[in-house]
Amino acid sequence: MIVALSIAPSGPPLDARDDPAAGGPDGAGVADAVAAAVEELRASGLPCQTNAMFTNVEGEWDEIFPAVKRAVDVVARAYPRVSLVLKADIRAGFDGELDGKVERLETALQRRGR
Repeated sequence: MIVALSIAPSGPPLDARDDPAAGGPDGAGVADAVAAAVEELRASGLPCQTNAMFTNVEGEWDEIFPAVKRAVDVVARAYPRVSLVLKADIRAGFDGELDGKVERLETALQRRGR
């Protein structure tokens, strides 16, 4: 399965001095909190790709969702409220689809002359 997810903090940091997810002493904010979440997802060892709006993670239910929880928890340590958006493509028996889906799209676009 592939899960596309977006994690974002909401509200003022609880204590920007103590948590890197809060951006450190200057309270740099959302980018640092998102970076902390993405670091946690990448540390899972699962295939990940990050783009402007989502991080896509590929694996099995029991691998992905603990990693998502850890990523949310790292942001929740620094912010009083966390937004999580998830979209899943569940297709048993397929691996390597983070790249495979894009390759098939690019092939289709080439056939269409685009």
